[in-house]
Amino acid sequence: MFSIKQITENGFNKIILQDDNTKTTAAIIPACGAILHAFSISHNNRMLNIINSYDSFDDYSNNITAKGFKECKLSPFACRLNKGEYSFAGQHYKIEKFFLGDHAIHGLIYDAVFLITEIKADDNAAAVTMQYEYCGNDKGYPFNYDCIITYTLEKNNRLSLETSIINKSNGLIPVQDGWHPYFTFGGSINELQLEFQSKEMIEFNEDLIPTGKLIPFQQFGSLKIIGDTFLDNCFTVNFAECQPICVLRDPVQGIQLEIHPETSYPYLQIYTPSDRKSIAIENLSAAPDAFNNGMGLKVLAAGETASFKTMYKISS
Repeated sequence: MFSIKQITENGFNKIILQDDNTKTTAAIIPACGAILHAFSISHNNRMLNIINSYDSFDDYSNNITAKGFKECKLSPFACRLNKGEYSFAGQHYKIEKFFLGDHAIHGLIYDAVFLITEIKADDNAAAVTMQYEYCGNDKGYPFNYDCIITYTLEKNNRLSLETSIINKSNGLIPVQDGWHPYFTFGGSINELQLEFQSKEMIEFNEDLIPTGKLIPFQQFGSLKIIGDTFLDNCFTVNFAECQPICVLRDPVQGIQLEIHPETSYPYLQIYTPSDRKSIAIENLSAAPDAFNNGMGLKVLAAGETASFKTMYKISS
């Protein structure tokens, strides 16, 4: 049996999805960009949360950008947008919201207040659906769209994240979607093993903007200790390989995370922060700077919907 409860803790109003049999839970915060705040299982006689999130609402409010957009929804663009500028349908646009150095980064709704539209639980799953209506607030993206997010906790420690983007404008709009979770097993990522299925890495320039070139890459085609490897790179996903597409394993604790994206997320961005306490593994529908290079970019007609889905599974 599954259940859902709403609690207030550390200033957060949380939705808790729970598997009552195993005590596995997922904590979501609709008013804070619909972030995944925790994904916890019972392991070695304690609850282990694999999400490295914010300590409190004040921490989130004051440090969301400084702490690397942890757990955020990336929309309508992800990663860097070169100089914050792009051209679309004969018009030139420049984003206003947030720049890291010279470039706009991680979209416009990472701190949006989502409204709960549905919650449901039964013998097989617990789910919450939330919606945010973007109304062209930024002059650099003067289009209207709805972002609908559904988290579904299922048996066997499976958590699905599905996003639907509905074009509410009268004409075409460019769209990219992504997630920015930071995963941890409680220690240094140097001791963890990583594997992901890719044949190519997108070449970046010194500002982490794609050059348009793809570089052969299979360094983590099988489980390998991360060690002191530094990553801040984007990779194409090789769906010809079997799922899971990505595995993060703690061999000492005997636990692993599996990531199972659908083909709607054909790119994987991986970032290892300098503190080495967690690793960002980001499902992306398109490459960084997609509004300019077109790599994976979707263009939606008026009224059209695009859906994107991935799934996380914890195995112990």
